[in-house]
Amino acid sequence: MSTMTLDSMFGPARTVAPAPTRPARGVERRSEVRLTRRGRLVVLVLALLLVLGVGLLVAAGSVATGEAGEPVPTRVVLVSSGDTLWDIAASLAADGEVREVMEQIKRLNALESGSLSAGQRILVPAGG
Repeated sequence: MSTMTLDSMFGPARTVAPAPTRPARGVERRSEVRLTRRGRLVVLVLALLLVLGVGLLVAAGSVATGEAGEPVPTRVVLVSSGDTLWDIAASLAADGEVREVMEQIKRLNALESGSLSAGQRILVPAGG
């Protein structure tokens, strides 16, 4: 028959720490780098500063100039019922340049499409 004691069975578990081992001769022991909370914060801030510095360096190569551009001479046209952007551009454009004038009108008025409504006032190039 076997005997068992309950006091050691339900008590806190005891673990025996393994004996420290020494590295073999000629083998270097690698040290582990462990960062504290402050160390992780410092690394994060340094990484963010690096990203910000790279962003500023890239932004320094901007294509903007210090000189003002030439304004495009324009005039206002009142859209009548049945007018289309193509019709307006065709009346302003030289032969074969209707699409270019349409794109210029779209840019001047920040239009996403070529649809116009009656009574709308739009800017058109004054050259035509």
